[in-house]
Amino acid sequence: MILCGYNWIGCKVLSLLLSKGYDVFVYTHENPSYINSLIEYCDKKEISYSLEKIKLNNLPFKPDIVCSIYYRYIIPKDIIEITSGKIFNLHPSLLPEYKGCSSLTWALIEGENNVGYTYHYIEGGIDTGNIILQEIIEIEERDTQITLYHRVMFEASKSFMTAFNRVLNGYEGESQKSMGKYYKRGCPHNGDININWSELKIERFIRAMNYPPLPYATFKGKEVKTFTDFKNIT
Repeated sequence: MILCGYNWIGCKVLSLLLSKGYDVFVYTHENPSYINSLIEYCDKKEISYSLEKIKLNNLPFKPDIVCSIYYRYIIPKDIIEITSGKIFNLHPSLLPEYKGCSSLTWALIEGENNVGYTYHYIEGGIDTGNIILQEIIEIEERDTQITLYHRVMFEASKSFMTAFNRVLNGYEGESQKSMGKYYKRGCPHNGDININWSELKIERFIRAMNYPPLPYATFKGKEVKTFTDFKNIT
């Protein structure tokens, strides 16, 4: 089987698959120092991997199943076609809501009470395939982007094998009931606080932009790490 993965959750899923005795080939990519390295974990476990984008002409074999776990590239259509439907992805939102990028960040900004994760089939669109498994996770009052990400990924890791086995056994999943909204790649609002927002939204935005060492929110050209920082600038 093939794992297209990245970050802590990619390492965790590889660990789960190896513990069940699966032979795994990994596609991943370079990471900054603050991201858990799937490359190093593959080296440690002596697992073959590639830093190329997954393509039909660089597959090591025809896979029985493909898992996309925080992989940062879109998987080509011809790869989807050769898997006979057994290809799936983990997305950190309650699909069909918050498709695309920075889903947890946007959920914080928009004042959602809950987020979650969805395992879904890959079928050509972006985060549009049938839902295999989904779980709701409450946003806590003091969550920042970094704490929310790690909480969601930790919970998602606990149900990975359930989702994997559903795919393996031919579960068709449930269709998404609406189109939802898609968020493109890029920093929300360019990282800038809008003075016309309510204080509640500003406070949420500051928390949503908290994922060091990535840039914090800014206001009047100054870095804003906390709501107190914002009040001091104003």
